Amino acid sequence: MAENEFVKIRRELHKIPELGFQEVKTQRFLLDYINTLPQERLEVKTWKTGLFVKVHGTNPTKTIGYRADIDGLPITEETNYSFQSQHEGLMHACGHDMHMAIGLGVLTYFAQHEIKDNVLFIFQPAEEGPGGAQPMLQSDIMKEWLPDFIFALHVAPEYPVGSIALKEGLLFANTSELFIDLKGKGGHAAYPHTTNDMVVAACQLVSQLQTIVARNVDPLDSAVITVGKIQGGTVQNIIAERARIEGTIRTLSPESMTRVKERIEAIVKGVEVGYQCETAIDYGCMYHQVYNHHEVTREFMEFAKEQTDVDVIECKEAMTGEDFGYMLKDIPGFMFWLGVQSEYGLHHAKLQPHEGAIDIAISLITKYFEHKGNQ
Repeated sequence: MAENEFVKIRRELHKIPELGFQEVKTQRFLLDYINTLPQERLEVKTWKTGLFVKVHGTNPTKTIGYRADIDGLPITEETNYSFQSQHEGLMHACGHDMHMAIGLGVLTYFAQHEIKDNVLFIFQPAEEGPGGAQPMLQSDIMKEWLPDFIFALHVAPEYPVGSIALKEGLLFANTSELFIDLKGKGGHAAYPHTTNDMVVAACQLVSQLQTIVARNVDPLDSAVITVGKIQGGTVQNIIAERARIEGTIRTLSPESMTRVKERIEAIVKGVEVGYQCETAIDYGCMYHQVYNHHEVTREFMEFAKEQTDVDVIECKEAMTGEDFGYMLKDIPGFMFWLGVQSEYGLHHAKLQPHEGAIDIAISLITKYFEHKGNQ
């Protein structure tokens, strides 16, 4: 296969981003490609809009798992690519097109070359939301093909091409979405005394939410509450009957997540009483921390440091969220950052990861599979 074939595949996938559990075209593209490979040792099973692909080993004693996520984001693309998204308002702005191309590259090699142990490729939908890892983990297919250990990568615009970054232990934070709805009593702007203004209530609530981390989380721990969106009202001279706050919570420990939510609920209850309104809280998608298991992570880092074409960086933990954490909760393994050197970061409309990282990742992971799967 031509050297740049997986760059071409990445570009084709970049054209068809789809939201979580709507990845119909993406699944079809993956299946069509996999069907072109030698089928003697492959076994493919679909799960919702995702895929499990098992490469049967010649004399297996274990199963090695690798996960690639496949969904896009509701972002309007602003790159200068000739292969921009063909789906209006959607973009692969988190690099999942890169993840899939890399996964297909490694799968292609092992469809054509024998390996002693089994290898399981998981193409997971809905990583960005509502969350595909946990239900996929609970599926009958996963229970049947449960890997002995599992790993994944995520592109990192801040690291140079040719580098990977990881650490033992906590890598990504516990995360939760946050949606708060407020309902009061609207009315004419000239008669505020007859209303319960939800714009005022929402503004007060946002200010109070910012006190939680400063006064309720151990200073030696870390947490973030970000309100990214507020909606309220209809026109300038009508007092708002409804308001909605949307945000995210991130903590380095599960205990802090519990504490932060308890304080949010107490504060919202106070706003409800103080502003004589109705409130509702929805935590949306909640992701478990990504915790790299020490022994397998250390072994991988030592292996990667022996490779002449990869620079291994020991990084710090990040407040990033990733639902791969659910898989690592139940299965030993790790995740690492793949340097793709882009001016713009993840979830940015102008993200342009360097495609040279694709071949680097395919080579590294293929060598690692051969190292682990032929022991």
